[in-house]
Amino acid sequence: MTDEAPMAMQARLAPVAATRDLLPARQLKTLAERGSFAVDDSTGDKMIAALEGVVDALQARWNALQKVGEVPAMSKSPAGQFVSRHMAETARDAQGLLTQLQAARDEFPTYVEAIKLAKKNYKEREHSSRETFERIHRTAGDQG
Repeated sequence: MTDEAPMAMQARLAPVAATRDLLPARQLKTLAERGSFAVDDSTGDKMIAALEGVVDALQARWNALQKVGEVPAMSKSPAGQFVSRHMAETARDAQGLLTQLQAARDEFPTYVEAIKLAKKNYKEREHSSRETFERIHRTAGDQG
């Protein structure tokens, strides 16, 4: 075993570890349902447009992307067949490109729902704050 093997393993695991740090859509939606997540209309609309753009792009290219998971034509030698199968399997395994794209395609609508709830939370907070400031202003006017 060379010194490069542990580094290669870390390089392969780094993207997987990075995705674990992301906030899953269900958690974000739960935060929004509890009122712990709020976003203004402009920002929320931009976030939603970006997410929907990715989903639309994935949908439009899904058939072409599926080819990544097919066994590529290589030589009929045992090595060629092994590499060919391995390439297709790694595209479809738990960390594979197709698996991750499918997960994103499935997860993004939940992010959109969470952002819509967060926009509603922002509006409610904005309304509540406005009422509070108006009440303070009236009270201050009555006293002074």
